[in-house]
Amino acid sequence: MIENKHKITLTLAPDDDFRYSEALRTLRTNLMFSGSRVKNILITSTSPNEGKSTISFELARVFAESGKRTLYVDCDIRTSEFIKVHQVNVKTVGLSQILTGQVPIEDGFYTDDAIPNLDMILAGPYSPNPTELFEDEMCDRLFQFIKEENYGIVILDTAPVGTVIDAAILTKYADGAALVAESEVTSRRMFQRAKEQLDRTGVRFLGVILNKVNMTKGGYYNSYYRKYGKKYDKYGYGYGYGPSDASGKK
Repeated sequence: MIENKHKITLTLAPDDDFRYSEALRTLRTNLMFSGSRVKNILITSTSPNEGKSTISFELARVFAESGKRTLYVDCDIRTSEFIKVHQVNVKTVGLSQILTGQVPIEDGFYTDDAIPNLDMILAGPYSPNPTELFEDEMCDRLFQFIKEENYGIVILDTAPVGTVIDAAILTKYADGAALVAESEVTSRRMFQRAKEQLDRTGVRFLGVILNKVNMTKGGYYNSYYRKYGKKYDKYGYGYGYGPSDASGKK
């Protein structure tokens, strides 16, 4: 077990929307049914601004709240906004510094006392050459270290696979990958291109997370949740599943 993890305090969205919480728990359950060997889960998207990073972190959070020892790794060292979004006001180190040998691996882990069971590796400063860093032997050493820590779940928040190659490289450390697509925005062509990129790596495809779903439209889910939750706009994101759910089933 890692000793002397750094403590930070994150600003978190209020957990007061039933639909928000229920969708995250459903996603967690679907991923758990992918099998006991699926521990390292890579989350990517077709393009930027589809809500991939929020889904990744909140998914790690609900896994931790279920009692699983969880690690969230912010691998988007090109454009991460984690520090800004969660208003972390202390100096931190992150993945880019670990992979360049500026800090020891064990010095890159963070916790927040408000979220038991969750450890975090932040992205660190912007790197102009993330591809080379992810292909370096230091990355192998990091993930071997993580494996030896025996986390129940590891969430890898990666850059959009439809835009850059980072996620495809990092699939070697994942037991499965899920693809975020924005409802009514992501085109079939964009989705197919991103899916083909993942398929070429040989990683197990866990399914699609359909994001920013308009929950105000009619239909079963809208009528079912109407009496439980307020309008779902905490982040401007909704959660749904299609064309396959997060377990990969049609």
